[in-house]
Amino acid sequence: MISKEDLPACPVATTVMLIGNKWKPLIIRDLLAGTQRYSDFLRTIPGISQKVLTENLRSMESDGIIVRIEYPEVPPRVEYSLSELGETMRPILKAMEIWGNNYKSTFKGE
Repeated sequence: MISKEDLPACPVATTVMLIGNKWKPLIIRDLLAGTQRYSDFLRTIPGISQKVLTENLRSMESDGIIVRIEYPEVPPRVEYSLSELGETMRPILKAMEIWGNNYKSTFKGE
C-alpha cells in the first residue's frame, strides 16, 4: 500500500494516480456490478491483456481498492470485489458515466 508521504499534495492528482490509467476505471465499473472472476474481466474489457489485467488487479489490491479472495479448490477459484474504500468510488464512476453520455449526445445528428 502507498504511504501517505508518497501521495501527491493535490487530491485530484492522488485520484488520478490511483485510478487514472486506461484500465482501472473499467475494472471498477465491472466490480460496481458485483463480484467478478478473472475471466469475467477478460470478457468484458476488450483489448486488455492478461499481463496488464494482472498488474492492475495487484496494484488495486495493494492500494486497498479491491479485495481478492482465493478459494482452496481444484481448479483454483479467485474472486475480486470492491473493498469498502473501493465502494466509495461509486459516485465518481457515476459522474464519469453521466458526463460521457452527455458528451456523446453532443455528436448526434452530425
